Amino acid sequence: MSIKENLEGITEKIGKKSELVGRNPREITLVAVTKTVEADRVEEAIVAGVNIIGESRVQEAKEKYRKVKSKVVWHLVGHLQRNKAKDAVKIFDLIHSVDNAKLAKEIDKQARKIGKIQKILIEVNVSGEESKYGLSPEKVIAFLQEVSVLPNVKIEGLMTMAPLGENPEDSRPYFRKLKELLEEAKSKNIENMEMVYLSMGMSNDFEVAIEEGSNMVRIGRAIFGP
Repeated sequence: MSIKENLEGITEKIGKKSELVGRNPREITLVAVTKTVEADRVEEAIVAGVNIIGESRVQEAKEKYRKVKSKVVWHLVGHLQRNKAKDAVKIFDLIHSVDNAKLAKEIDKQARKIGKIQKILIEVNVSGEESKYGLSPEKVIAFLQEVSVLPNVKIEGLMTMAPLGENPEDSRPYFRKLKELLEEAKSKNIENMEMVYLSMGMSNDFEVAIEEGSNMVRIGRAIFGP
């Protein structure tokens, strides 16, 4: 199937699942993850209706950012190293993967240099897997309070990755936990923080994520193929 057909199928599934759980499909933001996808295929996806591109690596994003001429919003969905923060703030509207204070401070520093308020999500390792980045759930509230004082960073929500598995249902408890954390964070009324986004759900489990409250899904393989 073509990228256009794949995208239409994903959009239809998002619509049906949203309506099934009483949500407006327009509230669900689709981030098309283009890791290892060539620039011409990224352009094809944009023509087909994609308006947010998600990249996992800053270096790869820099090359595509130069090549892709269409007007599009860029998100960083992969791990960010501190030494790449300078480039990241120049490219990305939203960084999904902030999980430590040193990184947050470096983003703030680099954003300040270019007069930007950098929007970020806090990555949470809900599953506790050692192979995954992210804060442990019990550290999230204190971390939000610590980062919220940075003037050139704006916290806009939480992100997680569920463990990879064959059955999408296996992701449900992790998504549910992140939703609970988001609600807890909202109740704290922390300044300089607007909990808008719950970024969870990928190609294999985005429908379950929508059921559990996700309003930002990150989909690559189901759009571009394996």
